Amino acid sequence: MGIRHLADPLYDSWFGGITLGIHELGHLIFGSFGQWPGVAGGSFAQVAAPIVAAGILYRQRDYFGITVAGAWLAFSLWSLATYVGDARAQELPLLGLTPDPIHDWNWMLARLGLLNWDKGLALFTRVVAFFVWVGSIALGGWLVWTMAARRSQRS
Repeated sequence: MGIRHLADPLYDSWFGGITLGIHELGHLIFGSFGQWPGVAGGSFAQVAAPIVAAGILYRQRDYFGITVAGAWLAFSLWSLATYVGDARAQELPLLGLTPDPIHDWNWMLARLGLLNWDKGLALFTRVVAFFVWVGSIALGGWLVWTMAARRSQRS
């Protein structure tokens, strides 16, 4: 899935549906705190959910599960990067509770006077996603190798 995310910014794995649902839920939850939190809440929630999942898995000592949560975070960040990079063009189809939903990142970046930074912010987010993904894969590989080594020592 990570290779496909690298090759196609519009690719959506099965994590995509979960992430989209959490993004929209974030708008509902944070919307009660005002317009800024409501608009930003979707992106915040979609990034926070895999981090919270990793924390829960860490408390349960499910270290391999943490690698899956890390991959989910990377996929969420890649999806977010596509959305951020679309802030000026506004070509992506939007989902919302109104007939004419706003583009979160166009709205936020325009109010900050940073709309021209959309591509640069998207690239930065993609780079972070890449390193999170590589780290997750590396940790998962190390865990599998460690488990195999321990199993062969017991035999």
